[in-house]
Amino acid sequence: MKKNVLIIGAGGVAQVTAHKCAQNNDVLGDIHIASRTLAKCEAIIASIREKDSMKSEGVLEAHAVDAMDSAAVAALIRNTGAQIVINVGSPFVNMTVLEACLEAGAAYMDTAIHEDPAMICEAPPWYANYEWKRRERCAEMGVTAILGVGFDPGVVNAFARFGIDEYVPQVESIDIVDINAGSHGRWFSTNFDPEINFREFTGTVYSWQNGDWQTNTMFEVGKEWDLPVVGKQKAYMTGHDEVHSLATHYPHADVRFWMGFGDHYINVFTVLKNLGLLSEQPVKTAEGLEVVPLKVVKAVLPDPASLAPDYTGKTCIGTLVKGQKDGQPAEVFVYNVADHKEAYLEVGSQGISYTAGVPPVAAAMLIADGTWDTGTMVNVEELDPKPFFEILDRIGLPTRVKDAQGDRAWNA
Repeated sequence: MKKNVLIIGAGGVAQVTAHKCAQNNDVLGDIHIASRTLAKCEAIIASIREKDSMKSEGVLEAHAVDAMDSAAVAALIRNTGAQIVINVGSPFVNMTVLEACLEAGAAYMDTAIHEDPAMICEAPPWYANYEWKRRERCAEMGVTAILGVGFDPGVVNAFARFGIDEYVPQVESIDIVDINAGSHGRWFSTNFDPEINFREFTGTVYSWQNGDWQTNTMFEVGKEWDLPVVGKQKAYMTGHDEVHSLATHYPHADVRFWMGFGDHYINVFTVLKNLGLLSEQPVKTAEGLEVVPLKVVKAVLPDPASLAPDYTGKTCIGTLVKGQKDGQPAEVFVYNVADHKEAYLEVGSQGISYTAGVPPVAAAMLIADGTWDTGTMVNVEELDPKPFFEILDRIGLPTRVKDAQGDRAWNA
């Protein structure tokens, strides 16, 4: 049994994660929240107190730490007695936090792939560039590391594994579809950190098709999807983390990721990119001031956390698995629908943060009881999805399946 959680990060996703840890502190034990800005951690704690989220009496503390400093993070892990570290900070800190967990012997998890701030869209498979290089060390030291255990990546990987195991054993294609049919009422904003959001869409779009990596440009390949609850929505093939692990574990299947975008987002994105304002490379102003255009854009856009009070509508995120079973064509769509307003009322965050912040708490609970305490590094599709779905059902993200027999709960 492992107990006591250290949450790295203090943004919108961290707020959800902290609330959900508090709601389940009878299983998870002490809760610590750490970020460079102590006041942000304290604000999350105040929100937990305001909503009376703590299930039982226990430790709930804020800490200041530079997550880029592995030694400082390792010291904090030891000082707090944390045995489980949930990294929901910037993807730039993944490797330093993982190194700290290796040094301190704590279980590690994150919700997105590591990124080098100086590089965009490295060669596939992305996990091989950083995370998987540390897999042997995790195994040697008996350290559990669960990679990409947000929603996408994360839950959608579990959807793929479940769809293949239960419905489509001869898998031929895996399509992940992420639709946000909500509205925040702002002229333009991103749903999570603008810098990370834009970096995701300025590079090459990698997909795994016909047994090899295929390349496209952003918004080059679009398709209309007809999905449960949100209906017909246009989505575009996009490069994304889970493609790179699923393609490795299911190399005989085509693996693609699709994300919904409205025309307004595409127009604004295109203008910003064509003007060079999405570049991560520094430029000098006429006054000799050196600035990074992408960071300037981030500074002038709304904080994604500020969108939550006005957000309405729903998300639909799922995995479509196609192939054969018993010699016959087979397919299944495994999915979740989340509501922005319900998320805000419960934890003070919008639905995008909610879908990303709840899954690592479910994973932490499975590490705590030993079910997912692997003692090595894994991606989510390597783990039994059923215990994961059972906890997600209980704590706010129910899983459903849609196939030729109808639409129902995954365990109906």
